[in-house]
Amino acid sequence: MGTAFVGGALGLTLVALAYPSMLGLETVSTSNDRIIANTQWGPLTEGDRDFVVKVRAAGLWEYPLGVIGLQKGQSQAVKTASEHLIDGHAALDTTCRKIAPMLNITLPNVASPQQVGFVNQINAKTGKEFDYEFANILRQTHGSIFNTVAKVRSTTKNTLVRALADQANDTVLDHITVMEKTGMVDFDQTLFQQTTPPKLPKSDLTPPPPPAGQPLVVLTPPPTATSTPVDIDSASVVGGVAPAPTPTVG
Repeated sequence: MGTAFVGGALGLTLVALAYPSMLGLETVSTSNDRIIANTQWGPLTEGDRDFVVKVRAAGLWEYPLGVIGLQKGQSQAVKTASEHLIDGHAALDTTCRKIAPMLNITLPNVASPQQVGFVNQINAKTGKEFDYEFANILRQTHGSIFNTVAKVRSTTKNTLVRALADQANDTVLDHITVMEKTGMVDFDQTLFQQTTPPKLPKSDLTPPPPPAGQPLVVLTPPPTATSTPVDIDSASVVGGVAPAPTPTVG
């Protein structure tokens, strides 16, 4: 599945495309700038690969938490935020599942222990406490990833990763906004935790790789979906480098 070649991706130069170093596994280098493959969409770095996995892993806990929020949320604002989580991450997940085999990236099927812990912590609450935990934890985590999205978007030379970063930027900003619109975000606490996260062992931050041959979990878009995946068939994405404009004779 996630490690298969498709179409034009046969031109990949494989160097170390196993599982991301940020997910706790050892690699030859710890530099996110190290090029691990040359593809028709541009060079792929360790940081690029890690980003695709991070986006996938985010959906694996935020999408089900959106489903829980629709069931347990007390305020309409929390229910609306839950709808945005489901909608946005279903579209991002579609994009991840499309580009991962093209770039020979293995995607996880379950979230990291830390992310599962977030779901359990929020789900253990009821009533207004549920709404408060929901809004604050999700505002914190989205705020943390927002800077990563911006860095990837401004530095990647891979057009597929750049397109995913564009989509992720819009989605994360939307999710930050709907959490803030709940009126429950404690900004002092949230921003402190966002900028001084606890130091956890790599095992807590590591979504386990899927067993060989296990089908990828699919995050199904809602019937009223408004978010759309990246059109990877578009010339501006697949082409890698935009063609030079044709000169005109005046």
